[in-house]
Amino acid sequence: MFNRKSGITNHNRDKYDRVRRLMWIKCESCGRLVYYKDYKDNHYICPRCGHAFIMNPKQRFNLLFDNIDWEKLTLPVAIDDPLQFTDRVTYADRLADARNETGNNDAVVSADGLIGGIKTTVCVLNGFFMMGSMGRVAGDGIVASMEHAIDANQPFIMVTSSGGARMQENILSLMQMARTTAAVNKLHEKHIPYIVVLTDPTYGGVTASFAMLGDIHIAESGARIGFAGRRVIEQNMREKLPSNFQTADYLYDHGMVDMVCKRGELHDKIADILSVLTHQSVDVKPIKVATPKSERAKRVHGAGESDAYDKVLLARNENRPHFLDYIDGIVDCWTYLAGDRCFAEDAAMGSGIGFWRGIPSVIIGQEQGRTIETRQKHRFGMANPDGYRKAVRMMKLAEKFNLPLISLFDTAGAFAGREGEERGQSQAVASAISVGLNMRAPYVAVNVGQGGSGGAIAIGTGDRVYMLENAIYSVIAPESCASILWKDNKFKTDAATALKLTAQDMLSFNVIDGIIHEPAGGAHRDWQTTMELVADTVSAAIRELQEIPVADLPARRAEKFLSMTRDVEIYQPAQPSEQENI
Repeated sequence: MFNRKSGITNHNRDKYDRVRRLMWIKCESCGRLVYYKDYKDNHYICPRCGHAFIMNPKQRFNLLFDNIDWEKLTLPVAIDDPLQFTDRVTYADRLADARNETGNNDAVVSADGLIGGIKTTVCVLNGFFMMGSMGRVAGDGIVASMEHAIDANQPFIMVTSSGGARMQENILSLMQMARTTAAVNKLHEKHIPYIVVLTDPTYGGVTASFAMLGDIHIAESGARIGFAGRRVIEQNMREKLPSNFQTADYLYDHGMVDMVCKRGELHDKIADILSVLTHQSVDVKPIKVATPKSERAKRVHGAGESDAYDKVLLARNENRPHFLDYIDGIVDCWTYLAGDRCFAEDAAMGSGIGFWRGIPSVIIGQEQGRTIETRQKHRFGMANPDGYRKAVRMMKLAEKFNLPLISLFDTAGAFAGREGEERGQSQAVASAISVGLNMRAPYVAVNVGQGGSGGAIAIGTGDRVYMLENAIYSVIAPESCASILWKDNKFKTDAATALKLTAQDMLSFNVIDGIIHEPAGGAHRDWQTTMELVADTVSAAIRELQEIPVADLPARRAEKFLSMTRDVEIYQPAQPSEQENI
């Protein structure tokens, strides 16, 4: 008896299977059948479980380029199978099968087109071609694509999906890690924007070379990213790894990627980033912010005891605008950039790029948080070493693309804790001061609240430094000073007066370049006016600094701080002469 399904003859079986595959696709994550049209309309993401399937190069180009309009690049071709490698089948046969299935010569395909109206080169590592593994031809394609972007002086986007180096080419594959890294170095030397989009899966020699050397790293939602695979690590280390290990979110939390982005949002996000890095012109939107109502109507303890301590209380007012409030009110096309690329994302140090009243800029600053949850998340603006290393990364980004750096600092100080000491808090703060002083880009810093010790000056060594009228700047909090020197915290108002920590004191010491006035009663009473004043002051300073050659800025900045405090008179009690003591 023939084994047939009703209504389908054997000679039509292959045709039926092809038609069925075109209509339905089985999700490798949830195992359910998905109607192909729904799957395609959803950017090749399972509409049931959200699993993102691998996209081929054509699909990637259609997703990223404006109006699905792009031109494929011709990439170099090398001799196949240089080692004459054979396992269960010959390498030559594997290549032939991959070419037949994908229609591509190798794993790398590149194209030119517009993203947000900006001419851009996009290079895709095709996960369908031998798992996107990197061999000699793939390395040649990546290098050639990067050199093309350099010659055309246009941004370069790398989209990765790979299992790593291609075993069938052994050492020739391994050398592609060095070759592609050398090409990345050329991109950086020529100040070409280099954005890496890490998709599922990206592993091995790809992550350990060009894929982790971008100016900005975007991880696609759901992507698995790492060096060694999860199974390999569990077998070698004999331990069970966390369920989210090597996921996009895991890498974000550990400081390796700037953002995790949904596939359908990639085009717009990359367009915003490129508009800033390539200094595009944008329309300036008016500042429109509402001042939130304070939940605290009762008298603040300590208010009215001294003018200096009143400033302390105003600087700490819970309704005062913080870093992210200024970003929301002033900055257009804001893109938050995360991670120190070493260990963690520190939410206490905010950072990103956007247009400050039409000026493309890099912006950093401590975020205090406002609710119980956000204050815990941001640690009241007290950054760990990871936050200061992230700030250093932003300084270098500003220098590379000749973007002004704007710092809105507001912290009681760098976080004092065991983990911070273990990861080098002192070194991180010192590096931020050093890089900030030596940065070849305009640098404007504003003390918008509390300027606490090294945590503040780490991102406060600008060409121009301003303070809001009711901000404070001090080596130590007055309460701590009173406890140490007066041996009693109740002398905090005396300590505040003695420390001379107000904006007016800082101006008299030539520590700052100017005071930004606040609305009557303080910045917390009128966010709109406060942000307008801050925005105008910073914008004017940037335009003034942009008239100075960037090569001259480090020396001018250094001299400014070297000369600081030289002319301050130190008053001490009169001491009796030696003869009087005899």
